[in-house]
Formats: sequence, C-alpha cells, structure tokens
Amino acid sequence: MNNCITPKQNMLQDTLNLLWLEHVYWTRLAIQGIVFGTPDTDATLQRLLRNPVDFANALRPFFGSNIANRFKELFTEHLTIAAELVKAAAAGDTIRAEAERRKWYRNANEIALFLSQINPFWSRSRWQSMLFEHLRLTENEAGQLIGGNYQASIATFDNIQSQALMMADYMFMGLINCAKK
Repeated sequence: MNNCITPKQNMLQDTLNLLWLEHVYWTRLAIQGIVFGTPDTDATLQRLLRNPVDFANALRPFFGSNIANRFKELFTEHLTIAAELVKAAAAGDTIRAEAERRKWYRNANEIALFLSQINPFWSRSRWQSMLFEHLRLTENEAGQLIGGNYQASIATFDNIQSQALMMADYMFMGLINCAKK
C-alpha cells in the first residue's frame, strides 16, 4: 500500500493551508481596521468575507453544493459576529461585546457539530476545542490592539498562525481519510 501523498492531495493541503492562513491574516487586518479606523476597513472586511466562499469552493468536490453552502453560511456568520464583537469592544460597549461573544461561541459550536456530522473523521470535540482556541486567541489579539499592546498582539498572532495551520492539517487529514473510505 502506498502511503505517499499524491500531487492532487498535496494541492489540497496547500489550498487548505492558504485558506486558513488567509482567514487569520484578513481577520487581523480587519481587526486593525476596526480598532484604528483605517480607510480600507470596508474593503478589508469585504475581502475577509470572500474566505468562506473560497472554503466552500474547496469543500464542494467532497460534499456537494448544499453542504459547502451551509459551511459558507456558518463561516460567514463567524466573521460577521467577530467584526461586531471587535466594534463593540473598541467602543467600550461591554454589554454588547459580551452578547456578541456568546453568539460567537454558539456559532463555533454549530460549526464543530456541522463538521463532525459531514465527515466521520472529524471529531466534534476536536473541532470545538480548536475553534474555541481560535476565538480565544483572536479575542486576545483584538484586546491587545485596542489596549495598544502591539508587541503582545504580534506574539499572539504568531500563535494564531500556528493554530490555523493545525486546523488546516486536521481538515486535510479528515478529507483524505474520508476520500479513501
């Protein structure tokens, strides 16, 4: 039995790595835009919202359009809630920020459940753990930027990148195992 990664599988792994890294890069830029009021914030948010579409396109060959589109909806919600959370936090509106935080974690639970239901090689608890860590790190990064602790935000972003690649690897292995089934 050949356990080597095929060129097609290597392309899939590269695609997933790129998608997860784009997810965190554009999220960081969106957070900075919201916190600092940069003139490119709306354009950055629009580019960030292309990420769920790109993910759906990558998942479509494995699961079909209905499932890919549902993932796109859940992931778009993930990003729009995050933007509202950062806006509330930057404005000092702790009540609204807490409400958005609850919605954000509820959405992460929905994503974890959804992924575990579409692929037997994806564990709900593993996805939930990774997504919750992603949210925790991203919220820390936003708080550090709001508080002017830029060195800490950079260190946190380094962790976010590493964690994103872990999610990409987990997604990749689940897709490869499911395709072999």
